[in-house]
Amino acid sequence: MFSLLAGSLYAHGVAGEDAEFLQRNAGRALGVFTYLGAKHMFTGYDHLLYLVGVIFFLYRPKDIAVYVTLFALGHSVTLLGGVLGGIHVNVYLIDALIGLSVVYKAFENLDGFRTVFGVQPNAKIAVFVFGLAHGFGLATKLQEFDLSENGLVANILSFNVGVEIGQLMALAVLLILINAWRATGGFTRHANGFNVLLMFAGFTLAAYQLAGYVYAN
Repeated sequence: MFSLLAGSLYAHGVAGEDAEFLQRNAGRALGVFTYLGAKHMFTGYDHLLYLVGVIFFLYRPKDIAVYVTLFALGHSVTLLGGVLGGIHVNVYLIDALIGLSVVYKAFENLDGFRTVFGVQPNAKIAVFVFGLAHGFGLATKLQEFDLSENGLVANILSFNVGVEIGQLMALAVLLILINAWRATGGFTRHANGFNVLLMFAGFTLAAYQLAGYVYAN
């Protein structure tokens, strides 16, 4: 059972031919690293769930741009710092925190902080801080490999560019889907229910990662 659990924990990691390439690559490969960054962000379900929560109640393009930029700045700092600066964090714990970031955002969307605690945390600061966590999550996927020092800086910068491209691609798809839902008239009726499900998904991701941490230790 635990082996199956471990497999699910790494379902959004770098595997297959992509992993083989990272293991044998010995120089600059800017195009490939850009592709890998875009692919990882576009298929990273934990990052996408958080992004859904961030844009769920944003209607103006200016607001979307501000929040997505803050998230991008956060994960760029820790992705580059983690890999190039050699800053290591536990993969299970950081991925658990990423799952909890989904919970946090969904709870915020439900106006839970104001209702339950009588306070409203700064949403922009929270998005930036959780962006830092997501960046460490991205960094841990690359730190699993013995990356060549030859062209490393250029390759990691290219990976980060790819992550931003993947985020923009995912954002475009998510906005199309959310706007189509809003146009049906059922958005307002089911918005709270959707965010409850989003919270459940976040708790599930966090629980899986914490179980993996306990099993690994």
